[in-house]
Amino acid sequence: MNDDVITTEPVLWPLAHRRSLTLGPAAVVMGIVNVTPDSFSDGGLFPTRDAAVEAALKMEAEGAAIVDIGGESTRPGAGAIGADEEQSRVLPVIEAVARRSDVLISVDTHRAETARKAVAAGAHIVNDIWALQRDPDMAAAIVETGAGAVLMHNSRERALAADLVEDQRVFLQRSLAIARAAGLGAARIVLDPGFGFGKETAGINLELVARFGELHALGRPLLAGTSRKRFIGHVTGREPGARGAGTAATSVFLRMKGAALFRVHDVAINVDALKMADAMLAARPQR
Repeated sequence: MNDDVITTEPVLWPLAHRRSLTLGPAAVVMGIVNVTPDSFSDGGLFPTRDAAVEAALKMEAEGAAIVDIGGESTRPGAGAIGADEEQSRVLPVIEAVARRSDVLISVDTHRAETARKAVAAGAHIVNDIWALQRDPDMAAAIVETGAGAVLMHNSRERALAADLVEDQRVFLQRSLAIARAAGLGAARIVLDPGFGFGKETAGINLELVARFGELHALGRPLLAGTSRKRFIGHVTGREPGARGAGTAATSVFLRMKGAALFRVHDVAINVDALKMADAMLAARPQR
């Protein structure tokens, strides 16, 4: 596939609660709300349910179509928590956001039990950083709830293959096979290459940005999750909270490479940057 030829044809993404989202013609922004004390850049910023809800509503007002609510830090070295604690953090926030807004809600979890309860509370999407490969019941939970799924490549706890795109292909095709076996249709799946998750150097992540277009061979819409990542800090010299502009630069580049969704902490700057990217894509000469 020539990764310089990017299509923006519409793809309908079916979600829970009879909702759906059209991907392709315009970039879609997913705002990050971490209800955790120890996430790498925003841990502790939303210590109460009300603070997290207000953050989610602000992101919606700034142009986020989705808010992604997570209750367990995924930064390297973060302490593990149990399902009960995770649910005590995220479920009240999901319920409150669902009552106050029509914004789409994603739950960031790798636990089937949390996924089921989150969708019952009002979530529409399950964002699994282990792509159905950690909890053997996750695929069934997504099928049962009717949720959309984001399946993320993760190379933690193992060595990357010599070719990083081949590693993506093998890992994500395994996840797609798990989905098929459980009856989870491809139409419900978005794939995420998992920037930073087991990709320890700036060079690896920059290569993944550069080769992003090759991932279209997997046949599903792609999510870009570069927000405030360490490789952006390596290039810019900025601390995590000051990496909004660097993130927006990667968002534009990845939009030009065909990414459909963008998971970000800094919603407003990325929404504006992606509007410009979409305008530039629309101005391309017709072939």
